Amino acid sequence: MAQISPKKPRVPVHGVLLLDKAAGRSSNDALIQAKRLLNAQKAGHTGTLDPFATGLLPLCFGEATKFAQDLLDADKTYETVVHLGATTTTGDTEGDVLARTEVDIGREQIEAVLAQFRGEIAQLPPMYSALKRDGKPLYEYARAGVVLEREARQVHIHALELLAYDAPCLTLRVICSKGTYIRVLGEDIGKALGCGAHLQHLRRTGVGNLNIAQAVTLDHLAAMTDAERIQALQPVDALLSSFPAVNLPESLAKRFMHGQRLALGKEGCPHPEAIGRVRVYHGDTCSLLGTAQLAPFGILAPERLIAGSL
Repeated sequence: MAQISPKKPRVPVHGVLLLDKAAGRSSNDALIQAKRLLNAQKAGHTGTLDPFATGLLPLCFGEATKFAQDLLDADKTYETVVHLGATTTTGDTEGDVLARTEVDIGREQIEAVLAQFRGEIAQLPPMYSALKRDGKPLYEYARAGVVLEREARQVHIHALELLAYDAPCLTLRVICSKGTYIRVLGEDIGKALGCGAHLQHLRRTGVGNLNIAQAVTLDHLAAMTDAERIQALQPVDALLSSFPAVNLPESLAKRFMHGQRLALGKEGCPHPEAIGRVRVYHGDTCSLLGTAQLAPFGILAPERLIAGSL
């Protein structure tokens, strides 16, 4: 009788994997596969991508999971292809076509409509979304043919650029705040043009300061050795690069790691505009200690700490 080889014990892995998610795969499934390949004890993602979408999905391992919320709150960058003249039940290619309209629209008209969607706008969350009502995601109601009332949300479109127009499809680059539904944006642009629309393609290229250029696919990760997979991880502080840095000497670093508030004075402040959230390092070793709130007069209050940093 063949012996079943024992499972490898999970190991502590700390860092951020920039994953280029393939279409047709859920974010949770991608996380499970990456966690298995890295044989990691603890992992989490920083906000989901629809199975329909591709692109950047930062995955956090070990101590990096403490800072996942920072990417949930970060701005996102997308490239999308909007198919004019056809609406679907889901706002993308996965739904059934509801209506078709002939498209006779020029680039100048498109540019004029896009201008209406820059800045702060109101969006109605789609029924085909993971938002929950009474403990159930909205998409479960939608699949049962139930439409619920939803409140519009304010989101911010920082940039909306027309990259190409080859009727009936227009290619857009979008930089937006958290909580923005690109499917809804595409549908609303189609409504404003009077022809309807749905998304034909959606790819996320940036999350905060993280970029798709450094991402790897699951297939690429699977082909690596164990050592190469660890090397593919970004450091934990890749999630915190937008925050000013504070470096502490040994004596203050120990007090900080015990959760003590520190009075740094003017000499300890990076610069006046650093008031607010900062990342904190042990100056002698350059190792990340965690995050803190820096108040006026150089008062440093510990926030989230890295276990075993000292």
